[in-house]
Amino acid sequence: MRVLVVEDERRMAAALQRGLQAEGFAVDLAHDGEDGLHLARQGDYDVVVLDIMLPRLSGYNVCKQLRAEENWVPILMLSAKDGEYDMADGLDLGADDYLTKPFSYVVLVARLRALLRRGANRRPSVLRAGDLSLDPARRRVSRGETPVELTPREFALLEYLMRRHDEVVSKTEILEHVWDTFDTDPNVVEVYVGYLRRKIDVPFSRTALQTVRGAGYRLAGDGG
Repeated sequence: MRVLVVEDERRMAAALQRGLQAEGFAVDLAHDGEDGLHLARQGDYDVVVLDIMLPRLSGYNVCKQLRAEENWVPILMLSAKDGEYDMADGLDLGADDYLTKPFSYVVLVARLRALLRRGANRRPSVLRAGDLSLDPARRRVSRGETPVELTPREFALLEYLMRRHDEVVSKTEILEHVWDTFDTDPNVVEVYVGYLRRKIDVPFSRTALQTVRGAGYRLAGDGG
């Protein structure tokens, strides 16, 4: 398996290279964000280990640009920044995992192997259905160039439906994933679907959010 390590601390990068090679990985190194981005674009890597605080281009921006180019190589971010918002930013931009320094080398290798098992599946940082877009990191929704203001619950509902676009999703599934409970009256889903339609469909003469009678709801992948 081929690994790209993007780390500006040269001693740490060399130690990671030696350790991963001992585990049977083929390892390339980059010491700044621009070189890391170039190698990630050109090389056929199975996984990227990406520091955040890099010269020339941050790890956040490297990750963001790769995902914008639909490069879905698994990315494990490394950082001395251990705040929950730092971690959330990295994951929302499209990283697959996040490990804070100092870290256990055993845990690093285990997480890399877990990422390799999952493979390079499509994981866009901005969700799209036609001209309807939702950016989880920036909490923004738009129809084309027109911003759409949603409440936190409406946003969560739309995000779940967009991640399952073109699938029929039952009220029970929505309650479990958006409300995190089965005790809420299922009719609340119908109410919030109505709220969403009046914001993402009706003003634009669209029908993206569809009711499938007796089964649930479906968000059309073409945006309606």
